[in-house]
Amino acid sequence: MTEDSRNETGPKAAVVTGASTGIGEATVRALTAQGWTVFAVARRAERLAALEAETGAVAIPADIAEDDDVARLLARVTEAGGVDTLINIAGGARGADQVGEANTEDWEWMYRVNVLGTMKITRAFLPMLRATGEGTVLNLTSTAGLAAYEGGAGYNAAKFAQHAVTGALRLEEAENNIRVIEVAPGLVHTEEFALNRLGDQQAAAKVYQGVEKPLTAADVADVVRYAVSAPHHVNLDQIVIRPVAQAANHKLIRKQA
Repeated sequence: MTEDSRNETGPKAAVVTGASTGIGEATVRALTAQGWTVFAVARRAERLAALEAETGAVAIPADIAEDDDVARLLARVTEAGGVDTLINIAGGARGADQVGEANTEDWEWMYRVNVLGTMKITRAFLPMLRATGEGTVLNLTSTAGLAAYEGGAGYNAAKFAQHAVTGALRLEEAENNIRVIEVAPGLVHTEEFALNRLGDQQAAAKVYQGVEKPLTAADVADVVRYAVSAPHHVNLDQIVIRPVAQAANHKLIRKQA
């Protein structure tokens, strides 16, 4: 990537993980619409191919928690000219069990995707980001990583860990002029998040029932786009974004039908 590929608004080439759906997909759309070069990363190749055809993003199917996939991804991006921005959107929740009934496989999956996946891809791309002189890492965490709630312990634990990794990374990389941004959304209505977590369409619908104007994936993606497009010396350390109806994790206003 040459100096001519950047302007005063900030870096113009990014890797976006979790790009096949929800906030990741919306972030790819938001950045490509602004003229960014975007490498869209997710496991589902067919959805990435459709996104590539529509937006011009470069689709790279990969599992960010698999070392071989991360190495292959890094090689592809390097060959294409590199990036100076890494946007870690991939993650998710499984289950809503209390600790006494916790499902070990769900907990292991959440830690693998939210924490180890973020670590592995960030570790791989840090040398490239340092070399640009003005690198950016943005991690999408969650308000679940800021306050615990009943039935959320596994997801809380994974997102609290990702939140901690983000804070440590900011301290470690400041001398390399890498800015580290955390975006922590509250209730976001996407096509898959609640369904993947609860495994049932009816149960997923109840999560949003009666909530006027929950956040959308596009709402969060617009915040991500703004944060990484700001002049590089401007570091939005932590951005918490919720719908007005959600004053806190435990306080959600639902209107009666």
